[in-house]
Parts: sequence; structure tokens; C-alpha cells
Amino acid sequence: MPAILYFFAFCNLVIGSSAFVLGGILEPVSRALDVSLAATGQAMTAYALSTAILAPLIIMATVKWSRHAGIALALALFSLGCLISALAESLIGLIMGRIVMGAGAMFSAVASATAVGLVVPMLRGRALSLTNVGQGISYAIGVPVGTWLGLEFGWRLPLWLATGASLSILLLAWYWVPRQLHDAPPSGSLRAAIGQWAVIRVWLRTLLLFVAIFAVFTYIGPVLVALDDLSAAELAVVLAIFGLAGVAGTLAGGWANDRFGSIRVITYQLVVVGLMMVLLPYTQGQVVLTVLTLVIWGLHSFGSMVPQQSRLVMLASSQAPMLMSLNSSMLYIGSALGAVVGGLAMSKIGVGRLSWIGAPFVLLSLLTLVPDWAMERKSGPQA
Repeated sequence: MPAILYFFAFCNLVIGSSAFVLGGILEPVSRALDVSLAATGQAMTAYALSTAILAPLIIMATVKWSRHAGIALALALFSLGCLISALAESLIGLIMGRIVMGAGAMFSAVASATAVGLVVPMLRGRALSLTNVGQGISYAIGVPVGTWLGLEFGWRLPLWLATGASLSILLLAWYWVPRQLHDAPPSGSLRAAIGQWAVIRVWLRTLLLFVAIFAVFTYIGPVLVALDDLSAAELAVVLAIFGLAGVAGTLAGGWANDRFGSIRVITYQLVVVGLMMVLLPYTQGQVVLTVLTLVIWGLHSFGSMVPQQSRLVMLASSQAPMLMSLNSSMLYIGSALGAVVGGLAMSKIGVGRLSWIGAPFVLLSLLTLVPDWAMERKSGPQA
């Protein structure tokens, strides 16, 4: 694999850790800014909405730029957002910083599109999984470490560390990413690419899957406590194991995509995720089974993004950055909707059974694959 892909993975580790560490230190932030916990949580929403809306718009506006310039702009915006957040003296200032950070999160889509252009088609899945593995590592290591630092030494420390790390990768990218790296001229209009029903199905599948996942994962702490009465330390360990399973799943998803094809892999992954959601409440009082179920869930849910991205590249490779950015938009919108769905369902069925609410959304996501299977039977197996 090209060495630059390892750098992209590190960039995604910095971005993921910087973006999501705030979730672990919301309480001290709310006290310092003298606002409610619920209001402080809107800073997380601001980042998600910015990534969903602003990032695709910026990619569209810079479609003729070189990859070097696009990556530099993304990392510059993200660094600026981290700085604004670290300096914030009010909730408005924090939210403004998070909005700028969300715009800079366009990096992930641009880097993924760059990665698939640097390898032969049969290695696209592995290139995507390597590029994106940093996000999974951020959940397993970056966010827990940043949260501990914020709780022990003050909430601004992880934000300042995020600023320093973001500026560092910006400088490295400026000198390392080749300046002559340009996209091939688009082979079709963006409107035509977006209008493909097969592309829309990929986005819908992502949306439904992440509604299912975050209807549970938004409340994963209370869910695990309800199932097994875990202590704070035990909960942290279980979440770290879940994150590590996600790292392994991302890498395995890339290999499986190249070996078996995106449609087969995403079908298998969705079936397993749905089954784990159904089974999770039955593990109550059996910690080992709970952890095993979560590991299998993490392996397959994190790994699902690579075949989804690979499918978009296959459908419209010249418009890949924009299509991948919009796929990320579906991810963040689905995450937000999942939190709402889980919150509404919690009082109806209980926290311990919350994963059952996600299962129907996984089934709907599976149904979006029916036309793809029909097309594959007509045209033959994927190359």
C-alpha cells in the first residue's frame, strides 16, 4: 500500500479523537460555561450537522482543485475549529468552533477518494479500510485517553491537544501530499451521478443502518449498566474492547470487499448486525456473552462503511469525493435520528431492550439490497 495511506489513517485518528472527545467531557464543559448539560450537548449536534451539510458544499465548490489543495483546506479548517473551541468562553463560541471543525471533516471523503485513485481496482477495499482505520482507533484509544485528561486536568487540555495535533498534520500534509496529484476529468455530471437509483440506495442504506446503531449506541452506557450492572471501570474496558473490534472490522471489511465484492459483504454484515441487536437483551446478567455480542456487532458494523464506499466508487468513480461526503452526511443524519428514536423508545420498552428498536431499521437497510442482487444476477458476479 502507498505510504501516504498510513498518513491518512493517522489524520483520521486525530480528527476522530478531536471531534468526539467532547462527548466524554460534556459535564465539566457545561459547568465551566454555566449552561445546562443538554444545551452543551448541542455542540455535538453542531459538528454533526456541519459535517452533513457544509462539508459536501465545500467539496462541490472545490471540485476542480488538486487533492493537495483540498486536503490542505480541510485540515486548515479543522485546525481553526479546534482553536476556536479551545478558546471558547461561551457556548456560542464552542458551537462556532464545532461548526468549523465539521466543515474540515470533509478531509475523510477527500482522503478516501484519493486512496482509491492510488491503487488498482482490486485493492480499493483494502485502501479504504486502511485510510479509515484511524476513526476506529480514535474510539478505542483517542477518545478514552482524551476524556481522562479532560476530567483530570481540565476540559480545555484535550481541546488544546487536538489543536496542536491538527496543526501538525496540516503541516505534514502540506509537505507530504504530492502537489501534482489531480483527479481525472469527471466522466459525467454530478447531477447524473447523484441521480442514480443505485447511488441513492447506498445513501439510504447508510442512513438506516446508522439510525439502528445510534438508537442504541447513543445510550450504550445505560444499556450496559442495565444488562450487567457494570462499574465505571468495567464500562470503560468494555467500550474500549468494542472500539478495538471496530478497528479489526474496518480492516477485515476492506479485505472481504476485495475478495467477495461489496454486495455480498454488506449483506452478510447487515444480517449479523441485526442478529446481534436481537440477541443483546438476552445476554442480561452474563457479562461474557454481552461482551462477545458487542464484539461481533462492532466487527460488522464498523466494517460496513468500506463496502459502501467501494460501491459508490464503482458506480461513479470520477465523482467519488462528493458521493462519499454525502454518504458521510447520511451517517451523521442517521446518528442524530437514531438518538431521537432511542430516546423516544427508552421509556416504552426499557433501556436493556433498546437494541430491539434498531433491528427493524437494519431489516429496512437489508431490503435496499434487493435491486442490487437482482442486477448482479443479470450481469454476473462483481469483478
